[in-house]
Amino acid sequence: MMTAHGKLRREKGSLAEYESQMKDLRAQLTDQIKILDSQVDVKQQQLSDLSEFLRRRGDIEAEYARALDKLTERFTHKTKKKEQWGQSVCQVWSVLLTQTRLESREHAALGDTCCNTLTQRLAHSTEDTHRLHKRSKEVGIQMQDELLKVTTELQMALKTYNQYHTDCLIAEGKLKEAERLEERHTGKSAELGLGQSSGQRRSSVKKIERLMEKRHGRVQETQLKCTKARNDYLLNLAAANAAMNKYYLQDVSTLIDCCDLGFHLSVDRVMRCYLSSRWRIQKTEETGLRQLDAAVTSLDQGGDRDALLQQHDSAFCLPFRFNYHPHEGDQVCEVSAESQVRYELETRFQQLQSRLASVTLETEEVSKTLKATLSALLDTMCESDTNPSPDVPSTLSHEPPGGNTIQKLTIAKRRANQQETETYYFTKVKEFLISSSLTFKLQAKHDLLHDAIQKAEAVDSDPSRTQCARSVRVRKSRPVSQFCHTLFTTDIVSYIQSSGQQIPVVVESCIRFINLHGLHHEGIFRVPGSQREVNLIRDAFERGDDPLSDSECDLDSVAGVLKLYFRGLEPPLFPYDSYSQLLECVQIEEVTEKAAQIKAIVSTFPRPLLIVMRYLFAFLNHVSQYSDENMMQPYNLAVCFGPSLLRGLDSDDAVARQPQVNELVKTMLLQHDAIFPSQSEQPGPVYEKHMTLEQEYCEPITEEGDGETEHLPSEDEWEAVAMFDYVARSPAELSFKLGELIILHSKASCDWWRGEVGGVKGLIPHKYISVLDGSERGKREEGGGGGSTGNLTVEDPQMENTTRMRVNSDSASLPGRQRGSEGSPNRKQPTSPATRHLPVSQERRHTLDTVRQAGFRPTDRPPFGQAERAPVDKDMISRQMNSVFKELLSRQPPVQQSALAALATPAVPAPSSASSTSSLPQAGPSAKKVGFGLRGRALFRPVD
Repeated sequence: MMTAHGKLRREKGSLAEYESQMKDLRAQLTDQIKILDSQVDVKQQQLSDLSEFLRRRGDIEAEYARALDKLTERFTHKTKKKEQWGQSVCQVWSVLLTQTRLESREHAALGDTCCNTLTQRLAHSTEDTHRLHKRSKEVGIQMQDELLKVTTELQMALKTYNQYHTDCLIAEGKLKEAERLEERHTGKSAELGLGQSSGQRRSSVKKIERLMEKRHGRVQETQLKCTKARNDYLLNLAAANAAMNKYYLQDVSTLIDCCDLGFHLSVDRVMRCYLSSRWRIQKTEETGLRQLDAAVTSLDQGGDRDALLQQHDSAFCLPFRFNYHPHEGDQVCEVSAESQVRYELETRFQQLQSRLASVTLETEEVSKTLKATLSALLDTMCESDTNPSPDVPSTLSHEPPGGNTIQKLTIAKRRANQQETETYYFTKVKEFLISSSLTFKLQAKHDLLHDAIQKAEAVDSDPSRTQCARSVRVRKSRPVSQFCHTLFTTDIVSYIQSSGQQIPVVVESCIRFINLHGLHHEGIFRVPGSQREVNLIRDAFERGDDPLSDSECDLDSVAGVLKLYFRGLEPPLFPYDSYSQLLECVQIEEVTEKAAQIKAIVSTFPRPLLIVMRYLFAFLNHVSQYSDENMMQPYNLAVCFGPSLLRGLDSDDAVARQPQVNELVKTMLLQHDAIFPSQSEQPGPVYEKHMTLEQEYCEPITEEGDGETEHLPSEDEWEAVAMFDYVARSPAELSFKLGELIILHSKASCDWWRGEVGGVKGLIPHKYISVLDGSERGKREEGGGGGSTGNLTVEDPQMENTTRMRVNSDSASLPGRQRGSEGSPNRKQPTSPATRHLPVSQERRHTLDTVRQAGFRPTDRPPFGQAERAPVDKDMISRQMNSVFKELLSRQPPVQQSALAALATPAVPAPSSASSTSSLPQAGPSAKKVGFGLRGRALFRPVD
């Protein structure tokens, strides 16, 4: 019985579980209906939103089309006024306008489609969706009712099965109780069998049997009913599960499909129509973009430049060349390299050649830098971050909040770098244009000078050209001043008043020297000279001498003396009380007004200062006009002269106000004609651009010849004789024998010469030779069979040292020569043996050819190393030298003539002499030692 009761409790639990499942099922079916209802609401909302979107999109497309059309019409009207359609950029512009016009039409068509066709279709779809959902809901409710009916039948079958099974269990329990009762009855009968009658036993057995039979029948009946109920329950269970599976796996999908019937198709048709319009627009855009891409690809900067130049030919065409206009019948129309300016032109040609080489190299370096900078600038402009590719999607929406700020900072930094690169690029462009323009100007001057010198060489080499006589001038030293007054570190006004010199001698002499020899000298006033030479020149001026009477002074040192003079003036050239007023004029930006204000201040200066300033600033302006060659622009000259000319009483602010001082001096240099009075307004010396040797300090000398050109030695060659035998110890040295004639070109060091022996060039030891002076050379020529009169003999060994021709170093043989470097453009190269006895003009021509080498040597002229040695006419040379000696001796004062006569005793009388000079008493110790030296213009003059 306890087991039967437990089974009953379990059956009640299973019924409760079924009840719970049925409840959950009904709730689930109810939720399905609600979900389907919500879905139809969502669909209707989607269709409504899509319709609203398309309507608004249509409005936008229509407005966009109208805007594009207005934009196209506006710029089409503008571009019709411009006649630049031959340029590639204008072609790009035309294609862009055409593509925009077509795009406007397509967008207008899309707007009409969206506003009318597509919105109407969507309204129909909304109505269809609502109607179909209503019918699908009815079918769904019916299917849910069928499912609930099946589950209800299953629940009833379960209850019936549980009831019959319970009855079966009760019947089985009663049968088991009957069996136990029978067993107890059988045991008692065996114990009481002896005293109980058989009838009683039979009656008990029959009762038990009937009870057992009744219980067995009841069990069989309940089992049969339970079996039928179980079978019915199992069948209903299978049917319910099958119905459940079908409903959830098939019917629900069918119901959803019924609800969505036509919805997706309607949306598909609408979107297909929209896509068709968009594809049509895209196809039009692609066609236009391909045309635009072709136009962009054909962009040609050079072609546009040429088209612009051709279109505006009148504005950009090359003007007519400037023609030479001779003044009042002047027949010379080319650069003349006559004898008087030949040396100057050759020197300038060498300087131009050096300057042109350096400027060309500088231009090439700037060009390389310019190309690299342009490449870097173009790369910066084409950075992918600043100009993103259309194939790369934008990632701005996916960046963190701070990412946009970082990107902005990166772009700002890149833009700053680009602007810095642009500034550097345009700086290099300016440098390149200026440098290349300078190269063209220098090349033009170089070629013109080259042609002029070649023509002069051709004239000099013409054997039919003879020279009977020529007149030259020798620069004499200035007379010694007759007054005692300090020249340097003094008051310039007091000096001018006491000396009577309107331009101080040091200013006039230095400016004249630089005008004659240094206007083309690179770095004049900027490159410092030798302090020792500056001191020597200064001391000579202080003694009243003119140390610049010859041309052997270093240009940089002369320029340094001029700056030293103005720097040492006390008070300075510009009075102290005008310092602040002049610097205030620098603040004026208008040039004419600034010059007028400066003139008003300068006009109050004393007349001597005005004359010196006018002279100085005119000279500095002239120097700046050759800045292409000497690299001294007005500002550079202002930097060099500003601190020397203009100083204040307070030296503390000198550095701070130096830029203003430089700007003031630059302005006065450029505007000197407007600032300083003219000669008619203020009489006095004025600076002349083209100077010559001063007439009052020049003495004409006529050199006579016999119809042939003079044969004077080169100023950079000397003859020497070997005092000992010498064997060369290296390939660079030369071997020679005792008494052999040696030609010296230049000093290599204090112990070695550069020269040649027998046409072979090399190094010669100084201690093994003796340099010949004029008299020794004459004696050697006389002994060689020439015979001449007038050759000088040295009786006193000390006098011999003084009369020996001075051997100048490499840095002192040419005017304007730079110190030190052998490769200086101003250095005159040693001449070959073939040119030793040529006339002065030919000697200089060969000197120039040595510098030019293969680049500028005429092709029909053999190299100098292969030139034949010219024959030497010693008689003619002796006659010419004696003629010059006699002329010079006749011009000497009586004291000097007596001293010179002592040196003029010939060593060996010559039969061809017209007269011989008798021996004179030796000059006393008080006599000034004089001799003869070859100077800068191949003239013999007395030297100290």
